[in-house]
Amino acid sequence: MKNIVIFGAPGSGKGTQSALLVEKYGFKHISTGDVLRAEIKQGTELGKTAQSYIDNGKLIPDALMVDILASVYDGMCPCEGVIFDGFPRTVPQAEALKSMLAQRGTEVSAMLELDVPDEMLMERLVNRGKTSGRADDNAETIRKRLDVYNNQTAPLIEWYEKEGKRNAVKGYGEIEEINAALCAVIDNL
Repeated sequence: MKNIVIFGAPGSGKGTQSALLVEKYGFKHISTGDVLRAEIKQGTELGKTAQSYIDNGKLIPDALMVDILASVYDGMCPCEGVIFDGFPRTVPQAEALKSMLAQRGTEVSAMLELDVPDEMLMERLVNRGKTSGRADDNAETIRKRLDVYNNQTAPLIEWYEKEGKRNAVKGYGEIEEINAALCAVIDNL
């Protein structure tokens, strides 16, 4: 079983590439964004709590996310593999994920990093907001999200490098080229 962390700033293409990898390899996909949006749409207490963090461009508390993901993961497995999309976002979350997987006798196989310059990310997210209607894809919130990413999430690059799991891929250009680079990493695991 392969546990893959797909990593990159908001708008880097994690969702697009995850869908292609799921199709090719038969992996399951856990998108924290999708999980949280479903909770918000259903109006659950978790959804209301999550919405207050999201509206302010902040991250969901670690303990809450780990509990949610453990439950979703357990409901999907056994399987060929799982792509974690949007988690972990901090070093403590990465440590919690490592621990959660170890309790299940497995580990992260690779961290796939989609590297995209901030200017491209802003353009992608503003355009996505115009077509998707996602309230969090506006210039002010995007700036906050990129600041949070650069300050709190980017340190994961070094953490996964030390773990020997980091695989950086250019996250811009043709979708097929990006996907081919990601598949090359997975095929070599």
